[in-house]
Amino acid sequence: MAKKSHQEGVQLQENVQLMSQFQVLAARLLELTSVELEDRVRAELHENPALDEDLHRQSEQELPSEGEGGDDVRANYRSEDDVPDYEWQRSGRHYAQIEEIPFSEATSFFEMLQEQLDERHLTPHQRRVATYLLGSLDDDGLLRKDLLTIYDELQFHMDIVSSVEELEQLLKMIQSFDPAGVGATNLQECLLLQLERKERTQGSSELLTLEKRIVKHHYKDFTNKQWARIEQRVEATPEMFQQAIAEICRLNPRPGASMGESIGRSGGQIVPDFIVDTTDDEEITIALNNRNVPELHLNNEFVQLLEEEEEREADDEQPQEATSFLKQKVMAAQTFVGALKLRHQTMLKTMGVIVAKQRPFFLEGDFALLKPMTRVDVAKELGMDVSTISRVCNGKYAQTRFGIFALKDFFTDAYTADEKKDLTVVKMMQELKKLIDTEDKTKPYTDDELSELLKQQGLNMARRTIAKYREQLGIPVARLRSELL
Repeated sequence: MAKKSHQEGVQLQENVQLMSQFQVLAARLLELTSVELEDRVRAELHENPALDEDLHRQSEQELPSEGEGGDDVRANYRSEDDVPDYEWQRSGRHYAQIEEIPFSEATSFFEMLQEQLDERHLTPHQRRVATYLLGSLDDDGLLRKDLLTIYDELQFHMDIVSSVEELEQLLKMIQSFDPAGVGATNLQECLLLQLERKERTQGSSELLTLEKRIVKHHYKDFTNKQWARIEQRVEATPEMFQQAIAEICRLNPRPGASMGESIGRSGGQIVPDFIVDTTDDEEITIALNNRNVPELHLNNEFVQLLEEEEEREADDEQPQEATSFLKQKVMAAQTFVGALKLRHQTMLKTMGVIVAKQRPFFLEGDFALLKPMTRVDVAKELGMDVSTISRVCNGKYAQTRFGIFALKDFFTDAYTADEKKDLTVVKMMQELKKLIDTEDKTKPYTDDELSELLKQQGLNMARRTIAKYREQLGIPVARLRSELL
């Protein structure tokens, strides 16, 4: 009886360990693009003899619910007729239309930050909160949400009770991550974080002190390129002042962009992760682009060999090394196939919500039709953690009838006009551009004047928001616009 209890305890421990490995593997596979997934699957196929590639059959079976993958695979996949399929049913016309354009094959920004987070000694609660903070960063690596808003989101959407003080501490930790400047709450803080990192790694100097003084105390003049005004207020030689300005201009205002999803940064090719097809009768279909990913199943001979070894072990009543090795490989194969199936399910569910919420765009291809939508919205809809949605979206692309787009392009911030009508950032920027395009170029509008004009249209936009959108549109300040005449 005691022996049986011990065996049950060992089995329970193995199941818990297997599920932990499964969850970690599933999260990592979710971050991979379709190209990276192909390499990962082929590597596993090469390393694990318990796996086989199905070169002929493409079956379609029910996908597992989140958390599956710990059942005994030998009971489920005894023959090649029971091969688990983790690919979406697809037609040849989808693949005939796949386009390839240049892209960067770098590790995703979120993945790089997550790896640094994993190295920190945190409680499970702290790790969840910190992961949420990572998922709240903009694509440029800055945190533009205030911490009180994130505190509310954690409590009401994620059922996590935190505090603003805890958020501040964890954000400070994130600001110590690479690249320098990540986690800053605005551009000024982003530049200061980079200068402080530079001071810690290279040591203090008169030049660096001047750079910090300019960014900290004369930032507004710096952004408006009021060089003469700054030079009058700082104690420095003309040569040192010019050098300081040049060094500040070399800092990265978008630390996330260096690891982001921009197109045309290398000689690689974009391979879309999703195929979103829209028919003339407005039917939208979604498929995963797994055309080159090997389809896996358990090696039947390997499973049979394990069963024979287990029978021999039972007869000898002595554990066999061979049995342990075979069982380990079968469990690893089971975990990998289950994680692939869960990746398939999560990817399609997430893209399904994106398409449903942004249906007008996928029918017309007009970014002005995008509705307000955040990763938190999608996570809440699916009952998933926002970090899961970030893993799905970061570095991923969708091919549509209008071209290939990064998934991040479908997310927008929301503003509400006096008429209680939701407006996306894209629409706000369009209205801002209309005003600037029709202004008197001899007396262009200042940001304050633009804010007031938009307010008269029922669009409340602060001056600092005007400045941010104007910079994103590549439009200079009023003084420089008049000088361009």
